[in-house]
Amino acid sequence: MSESLYLPSTTNRQEIYESLLPQIKALVAGESDLTANLANISAALKEAFNFFWVGFYLKKENQLVLGPFQGPIACTRIHFNKGVCGHAYTTKEIVIVPDVEAFPGHIACSSASKSEIVLPAKDKNGEVFLVLDMDSDELNDFSEVDAAGLSQIIQLIEAMVV
Repeated sequence: MSESLYLPSTTNRQEIYESLLPQIKALVAGESDLTANLANISAALKEAFNFFWVGFYLKKENQLVLGPFQGPIACTRIHFNKGVCGHAYTTKEIVIVPDVEAFPGHIACSSASKSEIVLPAKDKNGEVFLVLDMDSDELNDFSEVDAAGLSQIIQLIEAMVV
């Protein structure tokens, strides 16, 4: 895979996800290191959508710990029952937050974050081993289109840990 992405000149997110997914597949193909793959996936998502923050939190013992990301510095550790990431971890469901200020217990790693989407990735036993966290500096910036597109990327990640 080359070191650059082909991104269609459109603002239609579904078209961008459709273009991005095969490129991410090619990017991670043949690489067995999860950290390297997560780093490239976060970079590809940041480049494709230019969201404020894109990254991963990995389950380590009894917390989510910061993993590969793109954007400003971030919270290093998140308890399972705290914030949007903790909620996605404990419910094992995608969480879309149109306004982070309205989310009970939101963890403000940055006051510039306005909306957020978090997707859990599960191992073969159905246990969450990481979450993909994306923040926008715009209100209501995530939709079911993002949930569907990012779910396909989560499926790629889940296949890496079989």
